Amino acid sequence: MKKKHVPASIGETAFTCPHCGALTSHTWYTVYAKELGDGKTPFFPSDDILEHIRNSEEINIEDKGKIIDRMSKLKSGMVFLDENVNDIYRTNEVINIYISHCFNCQKIIVWIYDKLLFPPELHGEEPNIDIPDDILRDYEEARSILNLSPRGSAALLRLVIQKICIYLGEDGKNINNDIASLVKKGLSPIIQQALDVVRVVGNDAVHPGILDLRDDRDTASKLFRLINLISERMISHPKHVRNMYDTLVPESKKKQIEDRDSKKS
Repeated sequence: MKKKHVPASIGETAFTCPHCGALTSHTWYTVYAKELGDGKTPFFPSDDILEHIRNSEEINIEDKGKIIDRMSKLKSGMVFLDENVNDIYRTNEVINIYISHCFNCQKIIVWIYDKLLFPPELHGEEPNIDIPDDILRDYEEARSILNLSPRGSAALLRLVIQKICIYLGEDGKNINNDIASLVKKGLSPIIQQALDVVRVVGNDAVHPGILDLRDDRDTASKLFRLINLISERMISHPKHVRNMYDTLVPESKKKQIEDRDSKKS
């Protein structure tokens, strides 16, 4: 059953978190500004500073852990609440900027007026959970720019298809050949035909990562679905079968099956 989705909204206290995807409550905060002072600019810790703190013998272990945790969050670019700072002189409220705090993942969402600013809103079909992490990053980036640049999103998705082909043991040099090879290994021929419709394979194939002026939002949306179909058939299904085999088949039977298969070969 598909989980309920409530779009993030400045007029709600419970909605689907754009960070973790959980439908949960959110606490709202106004934002205050404190002047850094003449000549000062925002501070971002370097690796050298973090290393210096780790090696310092002048800071006790408990304080050191808190400092390193805060510095690491600063360095990562994460938006977070610094609950250790107490300043009664918060006189400059920043108008029309708000933050909401997710009860489930404890992450911060940043809003300007009624528009979600951070994290970027994701569009397009949610990814199959078995897509490898390094490929998933490109897939999610394509989701984040779908509305802003459908052509850029489609170009990234073609790159995702190429990477999945390589992950599945193909050479990644020619998507047409890779998909044909995957069809022989169990991928549905219907997917090959569908990919040809969106110019991923065929005589007018668009190379991975290249913008195509003919691409639109509909093309990118089809590519999201096709990527999930490929990963479901070629990654998820074999994984589930292996799990069932490992869980349900006794070791004695596995040995018999291995012996049988070795005789066939």
